Amino acid sequence: MLLTINNISVVYSDVIQVLKGVSLRVEEGQIVSLLGGNGAGKTTTLKAVSGLLKPENGRVTDGEIIFAGSPIHNLSPEEITRKGIIQVLEGRQPFKYLTVEENLRVGTAIRFGKPYQEDLKLVYSYFPALLNRRKMKAGYCSGGELQMLVMGRALMAHPRLLLLDEPSLGLAPLVVREIFGIIKRINEEQGTTIVLVEQNANMALQIAHYGYVMENGKIVMEGPAEELRENPDIKEFYLGVSAAGALKSYRDVKSYRRRKRWL
Repeated sequence: MLLTINNISVVYSDVIQVLKGVSLRVEEGQIVSLLGGNGAGKTTTLKAVSGLLKPENGRVTDGEIIFAGSPIHNLSPEEITRKGIIQVLEGRQPFKYLTVEENLRVGTAIRFGKPYQEDLKLVYSYFPALLNRRKMKAGYCSGGELQMLVMGRALMAHPRLLLLDEPSLGLAPLVVREIFGIIKRINEEQGTTIVLVEQNANMALQIAHYGYVMENGKIVMEGPAEELRENPDIKEFYLGVSAAGALKSYRDVKSYRRRKRWL
């Protein structure tokens, strides 16, 4: 097992508890999807793994996080990055005054001095749109290009575990399909293990091997992705499809959310 999260709780500023006994497992070579609405605790779970809780005055107060056999909870982000865990943050923040290629080269910082030209070729093969813009300032890129850029930058670091936070956020449907297709290719061709936090449950479950559903800081459901896609609760609460197969209307939202059987 590459990553094991055992019953962790996360507290911010010693006061605000966000995660309450979260447990999940990620096998090497898998895509694992973490689903849930806003405020469910998905991003906090990723930050607990990547060490990015520390800059936000958060910490794991109970439980443990084991990566490749070693505990990593509450280590610094730099130590965790050197172990091969790379997080692509929500919001697609580039160094906007650097060119696209200079942004990509930032991803080699943890292996400074090693050749990177082959890595650039690999990134451009997955994201050909970046090749045409490699000399352009990153601040002029579109939202889809920025998502490709931050994912490409992460690939330059040779991640063993790639954490993706809401890669579809704010993107057009055609771009979302392209991004998710590339995520699947990276997993299959590079063998990169991926944890995917996503609200677009339909797209996430199409490419994932296994899925977890979070509500209010807890894991409330899990299973193989194909089983979750057919689960009536997932269909109703996350895919917007009723038991009869008809699409739900906005007027139905309040009534069916009150009927969640797992809460």
